[in-house]
Amino acid sequence: MRVITRKRLNDFAVLYPDIKTALQHWYRIIKANDFNSFNELTALFPQADQVGKLTVFNIAGNKVRLIAAIHYNSHRVYIRNILTHNDYDKNKWKE
Repeated sequence: MRVITRKRLNDFAVLYPDIKTALQHWYRIIKANDFNSFNELTALFPQADQVGKLTVFNIAGNKVRLIAAIHYNSHRVYIRNILTHNDYDKNKWKE
């Protein structure tokens, strides 16, 4: 899959350096695979949730939520947000 944009991962890792390794791990798995459906994705990411048209990943033992729009037909993952669990729970990302 092609990840757009990795810059969001890097920027978040600067703010939360303890999450950097977990974000890198997520990136490597996504980049190394071409998922054709949400079912295929959940084989490697069983904690991923479909929320409307977005996919929410639990990162670093559920400390962080990565929200992405995944276009399975073009094998692209658009990172919309990366939030701490507390920020995610405020639901402002849905606006």
